Amino acid sequence: MKNREEKIQDFINYLDTKIDIDIKYFCSTVDVESFDDIYEAIENNLGFEIDIVYYSSAIEYLKENDSSLMESIEIAANIGYDLKYINSELLASLLASKNIRIEFEELREEIEEFFESLEEEEV
Repeated sequence: MKNREEKIQDFINYLDTKIDIDIKYFCSTVDVESFDDIYEAIENNLGFEIDIVYYSSAIEYLKENDSSLMESIEIAANIGYDLKYINSELLASLLASKNIRIEFEELREEIEEFFESLEEEEV
């Protein structure tokens, strides 16, 4: 029978298949006991920071995800970027970073249920 740590590692490996972040890489040296622990480990190691390089890749991402550029420009403005420093790669990267956080947040319930069931097993 697997111990608690092995069950958590198996679950993290499973999560890697659900989102485009190498969660096991960010959680390999961190004790995780909750959704917040996993999120914090990824955030602290800049795992949510997506860098889209090359004009063509950036334009394609923006075309598919924010063709009006309203959302990505709003993100840049909220962070404090000056308009003269904004380009397609920056906008695409900011939007992709926001979107990957949203994708991960959508796993919250599943992750919390896993840790709750783990606690119940140990009682």
